[in-house]
Amino acid sequence: MPKVLISDSMSPRAAEIFAERGLEVDVITGMSPEELKACIGDYDGLAVRSATKATAEIIAAADNLKVIGRAGIGVDNIDIAAASGRGIVVMNTPFGNSITTAEHAIAMIFALARDIPEASQSTHAGKWEKSRFMGVELYGKTLGIIGCGNIGSIVADRALGLKMKVAAYDPFLSPERATDLGVDKVELIELFARADFISLHTPLTDATRGIIDAAAIEKMKDGVRIINCARGGLVIEADLKAALDAGKVAGAGMDVFQEEPAKENILFGDDKVVATPHLGASTNEAQVNVAIQVAEQMSDYLLDGAVVNALNMPSVSAEDAPKLMPYMKLAEQLGSFAGQVTESALKKVQVEFCGQASELNTKPLTAVVLQGLLSPLLETVNMVSAPAVAKERNIEITESTCDSLDEFQTLVRLTVTTEQQTRSVAGTLAHGDKPRLIEIKDIAIDAELGPNMLYITNEDKPGLIGALGTLLGEAGINIATFNLGRGEVGGDAIALVETDEPVSEELAEKVRALPHVVRAMPLKF
Repeated sequence: MPKVLISDSMSPRAAEIFAERGLEVDVITGMSPEELKACIGDYDGLAVRSATKATAEIIAAADNLKVIGRAGIGVDNIDIAAASGRGIVVMNTPFGNSITTAEHAIAMIFALARDIPEASQSTHAGKWEKSRFMGVELYGKTLGIIGCGNIGSIVADRALGLKMKVAAYDPFLSPERATDLGVDKVELIELFARADFISLHTPLTDATRGIIDAAAIEKMKDGVRIINCARGGLVIEADLKAALDAGKVAGAGMDVFQEEPAKENILFGDDKVVATPHLGASTNEAQVNVAIQVAEQMSDYLLDGAVVNALNMPSVSAEDAPKLMPYMKLAEQLGSFAGQVTESALKKVQVEFCGQASELNTKPLTAVVLQGLLSPLLETVNMVSAPAVAKERNIEITESTCDSLDEFQTLVRLTVTTEQQTRSVAGTLAHGDKPRLIEIKDIAIDAELGPNMLYITNEDKPGLIGALGTLLGEAGINIATFNLGRGEVGGDAIALVETDEPVSEELAEKVRALPHVVRAMPLKF
């Protein structure tokens, strides 16, 4: 059975779920990078929170690792590119702490509006400075939300319940979704101009890094209050400090910082800043939820191939996995066939799903096509790493669907463009969901692929079949199946011959020497 390592402290329910599902699980926390590197090769799965750093060096030593699960949202501690390159799925749990983090943002808004931390400290000191702490009402104020996804939408709902107005900036927020949430979808510059409070709920990407800087703050209202419970790198802390000192920003609620753990920071000691040590997900409920989710997701993948909340490959639900299995085999065979017969650099790959295939979750199938296509050149490639490898090589990937077919109920067609030519191969499922090739280079054929195949292109002239049979017989090679196709009488023709034994390169050269043979290639499936 698969073996999983839990390397960070998390709810005991995670280990219990792994064990209940039949997986072997070790809980070893507090390891140094060297200790983790020394043992990681023994495991199929790695469950982490934020303490473990799954660096490229660690991943390079993970010879058996198939999945890394993050009990939480942020994956700054995981080198996703390195994991993808090794074919390792990286998952997170984006929903387990959504409510908890949203509530922390709302708590920050209240704390800033009413100076609660400073007023509490003053009162504990016996000062009773009632006139010093003049707050503002939230009623009627505008909350600007940057990033209106899982957490941002919950913050919006809570803010609307407080009778605040909500403006949201999110390039992926549709007008229909904005209407359903009851928020105004706006551009960023309009949000800056309208908002009395601004709350950040976006991931840290190249596009969002430093989204709150001096230039952005200059566009905001005087007296704006800024809350960041997302990622520290979203705010340029020196620019925020300058705006607080100048009075442009009335207050800031910071749960995350550019460098964590934050033992020192330019914002510390400022009375206008409410600071917490990354507590967004720190509730008992959230910690149990994310532990349960990461264990269930990792177990589903390791046992059933179901993929949920993956950051580097398409999701495959437990319900979809059985439906996709025969198509996975077909997709891999189409890709492998094209990869083995392609002899020049790949430029473009087009995958078309027609009929019943168009109704499936096709993203994983495209990934498997790429796996098969690249496998003849790269032995370690799999459906996780294949898209990244194709991108590195500047191979253009397109995917399309068509609803109906004249002859078949379902069909997958792969078209490959190289530096020299464009060729296609198509397949279907028949006779108990078995993959079959039905078209090669626009020539119809009907062939089931076996472990050892010989692919021949030839001129459609008499005598080839007899000569080929004699040649294979003299070499002691038995023919299992023989499938032919041709474009027109006397024109281009193809043959797919399944043999009981592999055809050697020496024998393939003799086949190429036969009259009318244009090309002969031994293939393995």
